[in-house]
Amino acid sequence: MELSTKILAVKPSVTLAIAAKAREMKSQGIDVISLSAGEPDFDTPDFIKESAVEALRKGQTKYTPVSGTLELRQAICRKLKRDQGLDFSPDQIVVGTGAKHAIFNVLFALLNPGDEVLIPSPYWLSYPEMVTVIGGVSVFLPTCESTGFKITPAMLEKAITPKSKVLILNSPSNPTGAVYSREELLALIQVMKKYPRLLVLSDEIYEKLIFDGQKHCSIAQLDSEIAKRTIVVNGHSKAYAMTGWRLGYAACPDKALAKAVESIQSHSTSNPVSFTQAGGVAALDRGEAEAGKMKDVFEKRRDLFLSLLEKIDCFTTTKPGGAFYLFVNIKKTGLSAFEVSKRLLEEAHVAVIPGEPFGSAEHIRLSYAVSEKEIYSAVERMANCFKQKK
Repeated sequence: MELSTKILAVKPSVTLAIAAKAREMKSQGIDVISLSAGEPDFDTPDFIKESAVEALRKGQTKYTPVSGTLELRQAICRKLKRDQGLDFSPDQIVVGTGAKHAIFNVLFALLNPGDEVLIPSPYWLSYPEMVTVIGGVSVFLPTCESTGFKITPAMLEKAITPKSKVLILNSPSNPTGAVYSREELLALIQVMKKYPRLLVLSDEIYEKLIFDGQKHCSIAQLDSEIAKRTIVVNGHSKAYAMTGWRLGYAACPDKALAKAVESIQSHSTSNPVSFTQAGGVAALDRGEAEAGKMKDVFEKRRDLFLSLLEKIDCFTTTKPGGAFYLFVNIKKTGLSAFEVSKRLLEEAHVAVIPGEPFGSAEHIRLSYAVSEKEIYSAVERMANCFKQKK
């Protein structure tokens, strides 16, 4: 059977493949510690579950509007006003089956063949695959430890061409945990103002997981002109431990784009699951305290993980400002990230994600969405697998 050239150009998700391999090994009785997870290890708070159960009892099991229930879209508008000071109306909001779905639909609605998407590297591995499927061109802006894994105004200006259509900003970042400050975003805005065609897709899914007293800042809240060119994407998965609920959304700066995104969705998935949307309303309106508790636990785990990794002298780590990942430099091992990941899985029974799919062969991604006990055990195994400090 002949497949389309577009799908043949798409690489399977490495994160999902490694997670599946770890589960397979566990099913064979092998004690595997998985640091590959891209989801909180907490359960969804009970009050959110109860809202969904109540919706089921009330018979809310039918189709909803394609873009989500009015109640959920209104709750999203309240959240954006409360947290970012942004004014949106419900007809500017499209709720999809996760933030990934929302990003895909937005890019599908915006890109023509050959349009360039500027993607800071390292990047979440799905961004370029989406661009490829849609027919756009990914242009990578390489960053490293010296820039805090963030792009500078000079990098951005150098990358922009007449074909540049969208800049993707992900703060906090997956995989690096990098967080853009207000000042850094304002500096990027000065460059963007020279190029009125350039739009921003601001992926803010890890917004609630920011550490060291920092506050999340959306580029859309800093300048009225840039706000008109920024699509804010967010969701419920990371902040409220609702990954399986599949709720994400795009807040569009104009209603025409929202209508286009809704039209795409109407011919693919249609509406998000009806009764999960009731849980989504509860999470946005009443979930701040629970999100804060989870953030505090993640910050404690980050600090523990960083301190323990110091015993492995061939690993070096930059302290992340948010999310729940460490992006560890393994250049001193003399091996590629794929080789290090393979060795850790086969010899130490620790599952990590190699950096190649994120744009770096010199890093591995470790998730600390695991217990402190697992962090201790994982580092001990990794230290035994690689040379320890003397």
